[in-house]
Amino acid sequence: MENSDLPPASATVSNVPEFSVSELSFALKREIETAFPRVRVRGEISQPSFPRSGHCYFRLKDENAVIDGVAWKGTIPRLGIKIEEGLEVIATGKLTTYAGSSRYQIIVDRLELAGEGALLKLLEDRRKKLQAEGLFDLERKRALPFLPEVIGVVTSPSGAVIRDILHRLADRFPCHVLVWPVAVQGEKAAAEVAAAIAGFNRLTPGGVVPRPDVLIVARGGGSLEDLWAFNEEIVVRAAAASEIPLISAVGHETDTTLIDFASDRRAPTPSAAAEMAVPVRADLVTETLDYAKRLAGGMTRLLRESTMELAGLARGLGDPRRLIEERQQRLDVSGERLSLAARQLVERHGHALAAARLVQPHAVIQAKEQLLIGETRALRSAMERFKGDTLQKIERTSDRLEQFGDRLKRHSADLLAQGERQIDQAAKLLESYSFHSVLTRGFALVRDQDGAPVLAAAGASTGQTISIEFADGRVGARVTDGPGGTAKPAPSPAPRRRDGGTGNQGSLL
Repeated sequence: MENSDLPPASATVSNVPEFSVSELSFALKREIETAFPRVRVRGEISQPSFPRSGHCYFRLKDENAVIDGVAWKGTIPRLGIKIEEGLEVIATGKLTTYAGSSRYQIIVDRLELAGEGALLKLLEDRRKKLQAEGLFDLERKRALPFLPEVIGVVTSPSGAVIRDILHRLADRFPCHVLVWPVAVQGEKAAAEVAAAIAGFNRLTPGGVVPRPDVLIVARGGGSLEDLWAFNEEIVVRAAAASEIPLISAVGHETDTTLIDFASDRRAPTPSAAAEMAVPVRADLVTETLDYAKRLAGGMTRLLRESTMELAGLARGLGDPRRLIEERQQRLDVSGERLSLAARQLVERHGHALAAARLVQPHAVIQAKEQLLIGETRALRSAMERFKGDTLQKIERTSDRLEQFGDRLKRHSADLLAQGERQIDQAAKLLESYSFHSVLTRGFALVRDQDGAPVLAAAGASTGQTISIEFADGRVGARVTDGPGGTAKPAPSPAPRRRDGGTGNQGSLL
């Protein structure tokens, strides 16, 4: 039988409070954020995603659990670590919930690498990436200048590193040093080091601030975390892009950073970087003096050997001065003979002028010219056997001899012309003095039977046969009356001459 006095099941009253979904979600959110206002969670990053909003969503996991993580857009640049898959980190932030999917998550505002193993893994991955881009290739390495005038140093101005570098440079080879102060550890270190390298490269050569010839990026020793700024991509890329040769001197000899691979030279310590940058001045002075001594000794030996070789060649060739003197003597003799021959030629022409057998002077000049040409050729053949400066002296002497020959030819021609003029004058004078011209004026020449001239009446005897020469020929005659003989019939009056003379002949000579 049904009991109608019992209340229905839906009307059962309960003391458990009732919440809406939103109320419960916000209550949980307040409870979690109050209980865990700031936490540090260690785990491995998994499934990172970067939507267009610029935020980053990822998961932190270990072998047993997973928690969601969020890094807002404005926080990501300040993290100092790039969020990558598989990276083990320690995330610091605020724990909260996301009501839209009923999940709890950590809002990350700081990331740290969890342990040296994670750092080494990140370092190795970054090294492989940059090496694949060619930033570590040997072809990119530049040679350091032998003797830089200006050295740029990128380091902390307050540490012992800069003092060690300056002291080492002063000991080896003092030069001008420019220091670009930077932080070598912390969040700002990487950006400042990269800016310093790029700043030195932007300097103009010859400007107010001199442009360095070589750069040194230096830091003292430290842990892997302390040196991490020199493993950042921005620093490595700045070192690889530097047009100025760069020496990396970060940490101690056992420390290795990525800037060491991108730099042109790696120094185990900052002091060693200073030693690489400049040579030892004292060694350079000693080496220069040694080179000078060796050069002087080499030149002395070379000159001595050349002198001996030249002396040997001179003995084989003979003394060119003797050859020149011999040729000069022969030329003098030939000149004297030519002058004497010219006078003799004039005399012979004078004697042969009456016989009309005058020899042409050009023939004599040509003969002497041929003789002089032969002498010149012989002298040239002797001169051609010599080389160098001696040959030039001989050629100059030959030119002078040729000039003397030309002058001698001109003088001979002038002398012959003068002789010809004198001979012509003498011939004209002789012709004017000749008795033939007297005969043409009406005189006659009396010769005895031997052909000798009869110069006076006493020279003729009675009965002697004589010949009388007129201008147009000869006639024979006989002397009929000599000096002191009988008187002769008076001769008929002599015909009167046109010039008014008496017709008496008088003396011819």
